Amino acid sequence: MKIDSYSFGHIVIDGRSFTSDVILYRDHVDASWWRQEGHRLLPEDLTDVLRARPDILIIGTGYSGIMTVPKNTVAHIESQGIEIKVERTTQAVASYNSLQGHNKHIIAALHLTC
Repeated sequence: MKIDSYSFGHIVIDGRSFTSDVILYRDHVDASWWRQEGHRLLPEDLTDVLRARPDILIIGTGYSGIMTVPKNTVAHIESQGIEIKVERTTQAVASYNSLQGHNKHIIAALHLTC
């Protein structure tokens, strides 16, 4: 999958437009992703992601980086053997696209606003 473009509250992935937070898996986009505490990412918000066992999880914290990823969430992800990158969504999109084709299983969880 390729992210064609991103702007505040809007992302285009493989030509399809989304206006809600998304998780990009290898073969599909989950556009119904929401977190229990809104702007605070908890391990239980990533149950399906962790089950998918990516090599790398890229987390986009929003246009202005408002969504927080607590240290215990990062530690939980890393304890599963998953590399994690936490960046503002604009940078997370660039990281995701640049890592495509590197023979790694990459998942991106992207907050599109804030």
